[in-house]
Amino acid sequence: MKKDDKHAISMISYYKVERTIDLNQQQYQKKQYGLYLYQDIIITATHRFQLEHVTDISYRPLSTTGLLYLHTNQGVYPYEICSDPEHFIQEYQKLK
Repeated sequence: MKKDDKHAISMISYYKVERTIDLNQQQYQKKQYGLYLYQDIIITATHRFQLEHVTDISYRPLSTTGLLYLHTNQGVYPYEICSDPEHFIQEYQKLK
């Protein structure tokens, strides 16, 4: 679900724990994805948010990770991140 990554204004990695069942046992795997900010859109592995529909981005640090929240007209979407999102948030605010 990506545009050309070279034209992204900013990118931050996020992690999602995916559960599968293999041989009647639950398996958990933490997978890494990218959250891409463009001039008019934010793209994740599963969603596309038009920038005009994103009302805010906030961050809550936790002990070893943090949660980046995209506040949209469709609800709030949390993303687990392991790096400082300050640059990503600042670039978003410049576009708003």
